[in-house]
Amino acid sequence: MKYAFLLVAGIILTSCGTRVPYTNKLKDEFGLETEQQMRKVQFFTSASIILEKNKKSGNQSTNNDGVLVTASNTNQERVIIPIGTKCVFNSYGDNGELVLRFEVGVGRTISFLMRGGSTSGKYYLLANWNGSSKGGDITYGNDLYVATTSSATAYLQVVRKKLQKTKRKDRVVRGMKI
Repeated sequence: MKYAFLLVAGIILTSCGTRVPYTNKLKDEFGLETEQQMRKVQFFTSASIILEKNKKSGNQSTNNDGVLVTASNTNQERVIIPIGTKCVFNSYGDNGELVLRFEVGVGRTISFLMRGGSTSGKYYLLANWNGSSKGGDITYGNDLYVATTSSATAYLQVVRKKLQKTKRKDRVVRGMKI
């Protein structure tokens, strides 16, 4: 019974693909030149992406007793895209970036671009970082959000599977007699 379990586990593990970074080299290897071909590829995120939006409002006034009152309200909205979230190709951007969709809705796309001077060739989250310690500005769902600094490490991944079939036919030759 133990051997049967190990055999089944081995078959399952060998049938799974591995996640690898999406690069131009991979794109060329698989001939992913058109948008139609790109729409057939399942993409994943390598790290969590967190988008935050804060709205603050407030006023100052006096109450009936003559006490000075300062009232402030803060509304926070966060969009969290966990590590390994599936996404699909939507279109190419103006500068060659990949625009990917994580959910249905107008403008609910995020762009990824290969960083200048990068030797890895990975497509990283595209945001307006401006050297800010707070994060980078990004538009999602037609609203302006700030991507956290930890989101800067997120890049695109795809599953790569190697299939190899070997068909072998053996024939034993017996030899000849006089």
